[in-house]
Amino acid sequence: MLIKKIIPYILFPFLFFLNSCVKEFIPKIEETKDLLVVEGLITDQFKKNSIKLSKSLPFGTKSEAIPLSGCIVKISDDLGNSYSLKETKPGTYNTDSTSFKGIVGRFYTLKISIYNNKNVRNYESYPMEMKPVPPIDTLYYEKTVIENARENFAGVDGCKIYLDTHDPENKCRFYRWDFRETWLLRLNFEVQNQICWITAKSENINIQSTAALGEDRIKHNQITYISNITDRLRIKYSILVNQYSMSEGEYIYWEKLQKITDQVGGLYDIIPASIPSNLRCIENPGEKVLGYFSVSANTSKRIFIKDNFNGIIDQYANCVTDTIYDRNPPGLNTNVWILLAHLCSIPCSPFFEVTTFRDCTDCTIRGSNIKPDFWKDDK
Repeated sequence: MLIKKIIPYILFPFLFFLNSCVKEFIPKIEETKDLLVVEGLITDQFKKNSIKLSKSLPFGTKSEAIPLSGCIVKISDDLGNSYSLKETKPGTYNTDSTSFKGIVGRFYTLKISIYNNKNVRNYESYPMEMKPVPPIDTLYYEKTVIENARENFAGVDGCKIYLDTHDPENKCRFYRWDFRETWLLRLNFEVQNQICWITAKSENINIQSTAALGEDRIKHNQITYISNITDRLRIKYSILVNQYSMSEGEYIYWEKLQKITDQVGGLYDIIPASIPSNLRCIENPGEKVLGYFSVSANTSKRIFIKDNFNGIIDQYANCVTDTIYDRNPPGLNTNVWILLAHLCSIPCSPFFEVTTFRDCTDCTIRGSNIKPDFWKDDK
């Protein structure tokens, strides 16, 4: 979910520039502080479902939103079942991954109780139906040319990842995708932590609707683009794409959110009141609530990419910063790290290639040296 990242744009998109000036203009506006922000998704999978609660920040605030702890969070369905969520860290409430999953066709309601001194404020979502979602037919990649090859130059390549999907029953007309990518990192020197796996989550909103089409089919939908300025494609790369079903109301929510993130925001762009939420305050129905409680069926597909991409950046090409002849130089393993030892017998003097960049000697600065369970080794 992306709400926390773009809350400043959701609440107050009023930053602009005049001519060549870069002075920030802060208009006097009627703002409501401390709005409840809800980020939540439940699926039809036995996995941890999270509901994140926080308070929005006033205009001009640069720090992150304030998490809301000590709340009572429950999910109920249209058959009268109720499930309590456990707070695992401040503001994050999770379902039990072994006992709870959504069921297609059921309606789910999120209920939140916030305690402040002796007062309690109750919030509730509208009942949300879990729509079915078809499987991803194909997940594939295509090389792209960033810079053409020429004499004594191999060129520069990028990569675009696409998917195809269709619903023969025409029940899933609104789709959303996110992904989790993992790539292998191998440092250029044989240090203790030379091999790691780096994992990142998608940050962009990716949605499509087939409501206006005669057939519920999506082809060649781009999931992500990988350029040469990252080392993702240097050795081996994997991406897990999640496909979610949505209601029309949720699609409208994500569509408007997407416009804000794409357009940066200005005085005449979308204002907060135009971002629809499916949550309301029971005691004060007129109170504005930000965010959305998503109820989605989920299907996933993974691919691995191991190919020759030209021009991929080597972030560790300039690791060696000095050569020393002292086995124990000042600041060893604090400010200076040994990359390569050139040892020899008397009368030869041993010397060492060293670096002042710790990440050149320890891949765990960026990733984990524990191989993921899904990772496939090359035969």
